[in-house]
Amino acid sequence: MATYRELHGKAVKTVTTNPTDDAAEGQIWFNSTDNTFKSVVSLEAFSSGSPLSTAREGAGGFGTQTAAVICGGETPSATGATEEYNGTGFSAGGTMNTARFRNAGAGTLTAGITFGGYPTPTGTATETYNGTAWTTSPYNLNTGRDSLAGAGTQTSALAFGGGPGYKNNSEEYDGEGWSATPTLNTSRISIMGSGANAEGCLAFGGATSSPPTTATNSTESWNGSSWTAVNSLNTARYGGYGAGTQTAAILAGGIVGPGTIQSAAETWDGTNWTTSPASLATARGRLSVAGSSTAAVAMAGTTPSITTATEEYNKSASVITAGAWAAGASMTTSAYGRGGCGTTTAGLVFGGYGSSTSYGNTEKYDGTSYSEVADLSTGRRYIAGFGTQTAAVCAGGNTPPGRVTAVEEFDGSSWGSNPNSLPTAVQSNTGTGTATAGLIFGGNVGPSGSTTTAAFEFDGTSFANPSSLNTSRSAIGGAGTQTATLAYGGVTGSPASIKSETENYNGTSWTNSPTPLIAARNQMGYAGTSTAALSFGGNSGNTGTQNTDYFLYNGTSWITQPSMAIARSYIAGFGTSTSAIGAGGYGPAINPDQSRTEEFTGETTALNVKTLTQS
Repeated sequence: MATYRELHGKAVKTVTTNPTDDAAEGQIWFNSTDNTFKSVVSLEAFSSGSPLSTAREGAGGFGTQTAAVICGGETPSATGATEEYNGTGFSAGGTMNTARFRNAGAGTLTAGITFGGYPTPTGTATETYNGTAWTTSPYNLNTGRDSLAGAGTQTSALAFGGGPGYKNNSEEYDGEGWSATPTLNTSRISIMGSGANAEGCLAFGGATSSPPTTATNSTESWNGSSWTAVNSLNTARYGGYGAGTQTAAILAGGIVGPGTIQSAAETWDGTNWTTSPASLATARGRLSVAGSSTAAVAMAGTTPSITTATEEYNKSASVITAGAWAAGASMTTSAYGRGGCGTTTAGLVFGGYGSSTSYGNTEKYDGTSYSEVADLSTGRRYIAGFGTQTAAVCAGGNTPPGRVTAVEEFDGSSWGSNPNSLPTAVQSNTGTGTATAGLIFGGNVGPSGSTTTAAFEFDGTSFANPSSLNTSRSAIGGAGTQTATLAYGGVTGSPASIKSETENYNGTSWTNSPTPLIAARNQMGYAGTSTAALSFGGNSGNTGTQNTDYFLYNGTSWITQPSMAIARSYIAGFGTSTSAIGAGGYGPAINPDQSRTEEFTGETTALNVKTLTQS
């Protein structure tokens, strides 16, 4: 009998800790710490991703798992909106020149193409994408259609199948026009496909007759000159998603019949389709796709209602745990409108409002639980809080009957009043930085929603170097340091006008960012840095509409992130972009228990180590 060394060229090693490198896949070792043989095995799984900004179905999709594009779609009206996915979240892309849905896409984020779609005469239109803007191509499809499949690149694409009716037409695009090619053997609509270029593609599934609509499992392979029937899908379906190449593809979701939506996935190895052990968490049809047979992203679709859901598919030796919010420890004080600062293992919350009381209560958070410490000298809510757990500042706020100028500083044990007050009595103002190098800006300074643009630097004793925001507002999100701060969202006026503007402070002046918040918000939770800033929850309407949205600013643009579980506003936030706390808050879903907190943990990746046993 052959030995392990003879089979694999390596001996079984003895180690005290398991390897962390993907190169260990398929290898066997003995862990002397727990006296077991172990190995790393590949696994397939879908994991939840950040939601889109706009719910849609039947949109075009192309790119990779970490640089994907979704364009157009039915919202339920036809849209030209484009969103880009960077593997973490979505940001707004350029708008298509022709709004459409059930269009096909191919290529990459910086060199993409979309064609076909509904309504007519959109069905012949072709547009190319450069990663920023869409350009209408002078070259139209020869056969106008929607619900078609597309594969390839911006200069070597193939369009096949589609409707209305049941089409078998196939066309090739070479960057200088569309030319008809030999037709599919089976005419079909809502077809799916994959392929690296126009010379090698795979067509699978679709619907072949109506009424009633009949799903097919037919699969055909294109070699650049003809279509050949190959082994069929295990489950007939239409309107699912396909990704990959002619010899390595994946299919997930789809519709198996009127009113019946699929979550199952299948993989293609160049010869056969195999039912995958992984399934979509959200069954849906008419979804969009980008990526490969081992790393893909499924976006939007119908459940049957249109959705913003995103899921990533991975086949690898690593276990990927998506970023998510989870229930955290409850504060000892049930309140909202509190100040917060610090980290998720050394945080501080203070002040707030609840049960018709303005609190002075202060609580430390150690990563597991909250414990009450010394109170503020004066109970107050809607305050600016910044610094760390052992060196914090509380500035302004509201102590009935109104706004205050008082500033207090915390040394880790007790609060002390600063002899210098804020220049103006203010509430719902914002603070960033540290206790000796802070920045305070914006806020509400009077009745009827009167707000200020005023900003001041704080050196631990006094306020200096006044500057002005470009947009007057209160309840602003803020993240950063005294010389590098991001201000975003907020509210001004009566009736209230909710803001989405983003501004940068460089230590001297404020500059408008070309990238506003994805959605206007105020009274949200905020944390992070000026290049990795967070906005979660908050109000979005004049009537105080609470939200669960979580947005991340990555230094260039705002992208979507996994949503909070409970819609809330007036949240105390602290932490980083990968580890944050949202404490307390206000809203129907959280009342009367305003002590609830949620904790965000970013995506993690770990090698899939398995213990070998005899069975």
